[in-house]
Amino acid sequence: MPQVVLVNPQIPPNTGNIARTCAATATELHLVGPLGFEISDRYLKRAGLDYWPYVKLHYHPTIEAFHSLHQQRGGRLLGFSVRGSINYINCQFQADDWLLFGSETQGLPPEVLSTCDNILHIPMAEPGVRSLNLSVSVAISLFESRRQLGYLDRV
Repeated sequence: MPQVVLVNPQIPPNTGNIARTCAATATELHLVGPLGFEISDRYLKRAGLDYWPYVKLHYHPTIEAFHSLHQQRGGRLLGFSVRGSINYINCQFQADDWLLFGSETQGLPPEVLSTCDNILHIPMAEPGVRSLNLSVSVAISLFESRRQLGYLDRV
């Protein structure tokens, strides 16, 4: 099953909402530091409601620590960026994909993007809108990957 990776997330409610989505879909969530908040942040916990026991949460203090785990497990790294060259809807998702998202203010750093197998984007019709909310982007991509892989038919 695809996994969600947040690299340097900054806004606790976004991460809490993403954790809630991951809990509902039994998706592993990887947080890569440095984080813009403490894991114990009350806004993070509030956004995740009482679903934290259902979150398969992994914390990696550095991107190098995350890459070490990725090398052990394998799978493609799919980075999401407003400048991605592949429309996410045209990606053929695989069960061992890692869906990488950057911070709300900076996106994925260039050094992380350079390690990705593909860089995807979610198309937006209005050019004046810079990006979607991080938790919305994660939900869109995660549910499309799950749809393609047939996970939505199993519930």
